[in-house]
Amino acid sequence: MPDTPDPEALKALEAKIEAARASRTTGPREESKYEKASLAWRMVIELVVGMAMGTGIGYGLDSLFGTLPIFLILFSLLGFAAGIRVMMRTAEEVQNRKVEAGSAETED
Repeated sequence: MPDTPDPEALKALEAKIEAARASRTTGPREESKYEKASLAWRMVIELVVGMAMGTGIGYGLDSLFGTLPIFLILFSLLGFAAGIRVMMRTAEEVQNRKVEAGSAETED
């Protein structure tokens, strides 16, 4: 067996590797239905947790001060607004990830 590899065999191997790489690179990867459902549940949970926390804080303050449900209503609305804000931030994060993935694929 010779110590040096056959240059023709190496070229043929490189051609096969490039052909395999070219066949693997398809268009942009689409999200599966499970990834989309996971994102939807994440956003729903963020909204519900925001509202629950606001309602809990409002109820606690109302019971502490003995007031009418003033704080309950106020903090429920604030919790709803916070939940919407977190949902929007999540949507922006997902969109930025898609833009970065698209720009990375065009660079290749």
